[in-house]
Parts: sequence; C-alpha cells; structure tokens
Amino acid sequence: MDAYTTGDWQNLFVAVAGASAALAGLLFVAVSINLDRILALGLPSRAIGAITMLISVLFVAIFGLVPGQPRGVLAAELLAVGLASWTILAVIKLRRLRGGDDGQPTYARYLSVVLSQAASLPFLVAGASLIPRAGGGLYWLVPGIVFALLVAVLDAWVLLVEILR
Repeated sequence: MDAYTTGDWQNLFVAVAGASAALAGLLFVAVSINLDRILALGLPSRAIGAITMLISVLFVAIFGLVPGQPRGVLAAELLAVGLASWTILAVIKLRRLRGGDDGQPTYARYLSVVLSQAASLPFLVAGASLIPRAGGGLYWLVPGIVFALLVAVLDAWVLLVEILR
C-alpha cells in the first residue's frame, strides 16, 4: 500500500464519504428540529463545529476520489480542508473557553479543545507530508477521520439528546 497515492485508498474514501454525508444530513435535520432549544441554550457553535467536522471528512473523501489527480493538488486540497476546519474549530473552542462557565466542568471544555485539534490537525499533516513524499502521507487521514467523526457524534449527541434533559 502506498501512503502517497490514492489508488489503494479508494474503498476507505468511498466508505467515509457515504458515512459523513449521511451523518451530516441527519445532523441538519436534527438541528432544524431542535433549533429553538439550541438557540435558547446558546449551542449554535456546537452545531457549527459538528457540521464542520462532518463536511471536512466529506471533502477529504471527495478529493481522495478524484481520478488521476496530481499528488500536489491533493496535498493543497488537504491543506485547505485542514486549515479551514482547524480555524473554525479553534475560534469556536477559544470562544467557549473564554466564555466562562457554560455548565460543563473545566476538564470537559479542555478535552473538547484537544479532541477538535486531534480531528483537524492530521488533515494538515497529511497534506504537508504528501508534498515531499515523507512523513506518513495519507495514513495521517485515518486518525483525522476517526477523531472528526468522534467529535461530530459527541456534539450531535449533546444537540439531540442532552438538550432535552
């Protein structure tokens, strides 16, 4: 298996594209159903974070499925997705940390920051390592995808279940 070309990664990209698109669609429906409660509790940033992660994973999978795409172009696309998701999540998480008490223990807020970084930074590393063909390449996408889905599902759980308690 080659960590620097997408040929052997097609099945993973297809599976991830389907899963992330389905989860994003379900999350949009769930947010629209609970929108009044989400707004009343000040949780729209959590919804934006979850959607960001799912859409980032979807874009990574779509870019990985483009046939015959040069490695440099894929590297730029992964860097763009990683930078965009990292920026959005960093702004959201920093605002939450600075916002003070949101009803969550301090450790939970910091854990949320760590998980969001673990979700977005591997996309940047994957893109950066494709350029010189060193440092792990597409293997970095696996932890990024896993953590992104984990962060999105945890945020979705809060938006769907916890807000109704």
